Amino acid sequence: MVTFTFSPNLVADLEEMWKWSFMRNGFEAGTVIAVLAGVTGYFVVLRRSAFAAHSFSDMGFAGATGVILIALAPIYGLLIGSILGALAIAALGRRSYNRDITVGVVLAFAFGLGLLFNSLYSHYAANNIGAAYSILFGEILSISTFDVFLTLYACIGVLAFLAFLYRPLLFASLDEDVAEAKGLPMLLIGTAFMLLLAVAVSFAVLVTGVLLIFSLMVTPGATAQYLAKRPQHAILISVAIALGATWSGLFISFYTQYPVSFYITAEVFVLYIIVRIFSWAVKWRVRREEISTAMVDTAISP
Repeated sequence: MVTFTFSPNLVADLEEMWKWSFMRNGFEAGTVIAVLAGVTGYFVVLRRSAFAAHSFSDMGFAGATGVILIALAPIYGLLIGSILGALAIAALGRRSYNRDITVGVVLAFAFGLGLLFNSLYSHYAANNIGAAYSILFGEILSISTFDVFLTLYACIGVLAFLAFLYRPLLFASLDEDVAEAKGLPMLLIGTAFMLLLAVAVSFAVLVTGVLLIFSLMVTPGATAQYLAKRPQHAILISVAIALGATWSGLFISFYTQYPVSFYITAEVFVLYIIVRIFSWAVKWRVRREEISTAMVDTAISP
């Protein structure tokens, strides 16, 4: 059994971690996924699609448990399940006000499939139950070199297409009614974003798992909205938060017995709470100054 000891020398600690291939793969894949989640997560929050992002992970779980039955890697099932779910949601829920209903309908069906496949998986492949566990809770330290390159190529493709779609997507996200009145193809934009989100969620599941997908896909973007008003700045902050949480989570988990996804989730949650409290304090102070100014103006007015 390999044991690790913590050294007060940060450089020595990093050199020790980098000796192990599973840590190198984890850092490389985690970096790519954090960038991808940070960028797409901002639009998830802006478009109020957090429920959809979470549903894609559950739909991906159904696909992953299905392909495990035929001895394929879970990532392929995650992609298939998420993409099929994205197409269904985009086709049935064109506008944001009825999208939650559509997501709920599709999600219920996906849950049923996931339960069926998981039951079959438990009966016929009980000795490989760890694969299903990693889908639920994430297992970034088991990522192979092939997975790292697959993740990198997928990330490049998603970010390139998102850059092409950036301006119309941002316009449609900020004011859906005005964008439609201006003649933007809302169905096409919504479908394209749903597909990009499905791919991003599928790879983010490798880090946090299905049950903790909000930690990378939603929380950094939600935090960034309180720290910046300009979209470009908010996206950069969202990526920085996702990267910081992923790197520090990997570093801490190297010296402890607890999973990486726990540290990532805890760090982004604590940061979100701190930012919310700070934002509330600033607004309260501004409001108090406005009231004081108004009272002074009233007192000195003739």
